[in-house]
Amino acid sequence: MPSILPHAVPTSISQPVARAVSRTGLTPNQVTAIGFLLNAIAAVLVGYGQFVAGALVMLLGGVLDLIDGALARLTRRATPFGSVFDAVMDRYAEGVILFGLLIWELNHGRSVEPALIFATVVGSFLVSYTRARSEVIRMDVKDGLFTRAERVALLAVALILARVPFVLVGSLWVLAVFTNLTALQRLYYVWTRTKDLAPTAETESGA
Repeated sequence: MPSILPHAVPTSISQPVARAVSRTGLTPNQVTAIGFLLNAIAAVLVGYGQFVAGALVMLLGGVLDLIDGALARLTRRATPFGSVFDAVMDRYAEGVILFGLLIWELNHGRSVEPALIFATVVGSFLVSYTRARSEVIRMDVKDGLFTRAERVALLAVALILARVPFVLVGSLWVLAVFTNLTALQRLYYVWTRTKDLAPTAETESGA
C-alpha cells in the first residue's frame, strides 16, 4: 500500500530539530500539546476567514507533530501513553481545523461545503480507527491513498489559495472522497490478509 507522501520528515531533518527542541527542556508530550494548541489557534483564524494565517499556523503545528516522536526517541522518553496521547491529539487537531472551516462556511450560508467537511471528518477518523482496530489483531496498517500527511498538505494549500475560485470546494471534494476511499482501502487490505483465518472470540468482538 504505497503512500503519496512520506509519513515523517527525514532523520537528517528531524534529528537536528529534535536536538534543538530538547535543549528547551520540553518533553515530547508537551511538544504534542503545543502542536495541538497551535492547531486550535489556526482553527480560530480559519473560522474568522483568515485562511492564509490559519494555514501557516496549522503547518507550524504539523511540524511539531512530526518531531515529537523523534524527540521522544532522542531523550529516551518514548512511552506507551505518549504514543496514544500523540494519536489522540492528531485526531483533535485535524477535527478542530475542519470545525473552524465548518463555522466559516455555515456563517456564509454554504450548503455543499459543510456536507463535504462532515464527510471528510468521518473518513479521516475512520482511517485512523481502521489502523487502531487492525493493531488489535496484530496488523500494522499505516499506508493508504490519503493519510494524514496528504490531508494536512492539501488542506493547507486549499486554505492558502482559498480566494481562487473553486479551489477550496474542489479540495473539500477531494478530501471527502479520498479519505473515505483510504478507510475502505485499509479495510480491504485487512480483509485480504485475514479472510482465510479461523474466527476467534477476539476478532469477532465489536468496538
